[in-house]
Amino acid sequence: MKYLLFLCSGNYYRSRFAEAVFNQAAIQRDLPWRAFSRGLATWMVAGDLSPFTEDALQQRGIDRALTGPTRVALTEPDLQRAHRVVAVKEAEHRPMMRDQFPDWEHRIDYWTIDDLDCATSEEALPLLEARVHALAAALAAEQA
Repeated sequence: MKYLLFLCSGNYYRSRFAEAVFNQAAIQRDLPWRAFSRGLATWMVAGDLSPFTEDALQQRGIDRALTGPTRVALTEPDLQRAHRVVAVKEAEHRPMMRDQFPDWEHRIDYWTIDDLDCATSEEALPLLEARVHALAAALAAEQA
């Protein structure tokens, strides 16, 4: 099994949504990959999972169990465990990576999915979902 790590700030909204969407896609495509997610600033939020994420997963029929039970802060062993790492917003997460894990800053992929301060969940989550499905399709093509 290979592991894909999704990073965001709080591990509460975007990364958790990406984790669940990817895990469902991997199961459906019979990919030897599973996603997990972590946060670079988990102290910024309270609660286990954003209600926007919970609603979006429910609307799509994605099992809540396909994401972790609560927010988890990123550690070096998480980075070492992952075969691939995606931070969901470069402008937000690259500086955090540089500060917290400087050896990893240039070893991960950065996307441009806005948080709620810049986009509504109705805008951001479909974009994130499309990126996740494109990544799952690319991994399936590599496997073929």
